[in-house]
This record gives sequence, C-alpha cells and structure tokens, in this order.
Amino acid sequence: MSDLNWIDALGASELPADDVIGLAVAGYDIAIYTVGDAIYATDNTCTHGQARLCDGFLDGHEIECPLHQGKFDVRDGRPTCDPVTQALRSYPVKIEGGRVFVQID
Repeated sequence: MSDLNWIDALGASELPADDVIGLAVAGYDIAIYTVGDAIYATDNTCTHGQARLCDGFLDGHEIECPLHQGKFDVRDGRPTCDPVTQALRSYPVKIEGGRVFVQID
C-alpha cells in the first residue's frame, strides 16, 4: 500500500490510555482505541444500531455499543456479541514523529 494513503489523524499525546475517542479523518467518522501499548482504528458507527462507538464502553479488545450492547473486537472489527452480526471496517494505524496516522484506501 502506498504512503499516500496514510492520513495524519492526531498527536499521539492526545490518545487516552485504554479508552476510545472518535474523530473525523479524511471525511470518515473513525474510532481510535488504545489497548495497552497498541492502537486500533475502526468505523465509529455500529453496524447494528447506528450509534457512535466512541460513546460505548471499551473492555480490553472489545468495544460495547452504547445502544444495544452489541460488541466488536477493535483489532479487526468482527462482531463478538449479539445483536451485532456485521463487522466494522477496520483501518491500519501507525505512529511516526509523535503523530498517529490512519490508512484510508
């Protein structure tokens, strides 16, 4: 994949520890998660109930939707708990020069 697809999202120092934040990246509503030293990114809208996942509860590698309590694995977007059945789109993330970049294709 080309370096042209990496979008500067925010400063690494702005990331909350073991939590989720939502932000607009290149016109996409993205949720960025920190789990320990790892950073993940997915779409910020639940595939079941159209709720913003950044308003949900992050427990380890799972984000719980605030609307119907469905859960997704933040590492790859797959659903892990009913009522969600459709995966979230996930995005590669990297840190360079103290900045967090998300790859959008």
